[in-house]
Amino acid sequence: MTPDNNSRLVYSTDGGMIKEASTPQSASPFPTDGVVRIRRETKGRKGAGVISIHGVPVDQQKTIATLLKKKCGTGGGLKEGIIEIQGDKRELIKAELERAGFSVKLVGG
Repeated sequence: MTPDNNSRLVYSTDGGMIKEASTPQSASPFPTDGVVRIRRETKGRKGAGVISIHGVPVDQQKTIATLLKKKCGTGGGLKEGIIEIQGDKRELIKAELERAGFSVKLVGG
């Protein structure tokens, strides 16, 4: 084929102006600065309140989740590194985490 002066490239599968992701995004919206953050959530739970706890070290998550569920007398679980406790027991959870030696912040409303 000979090059034609009237033809031009319309579409190409080469990289073009698409930027490659240089750093992977964290799944958690909170920074990993050593501070445990406690947040009350109701969105997507049909109005039922759940306390989510972010920032607990991975090796302690299961034991802390079990301790908090026993202290609060409620259910809960551990999902993708986030501890969830049913009900609104933020002050009790904050006191227990501070007693365990964590720096704690209440975030959200």
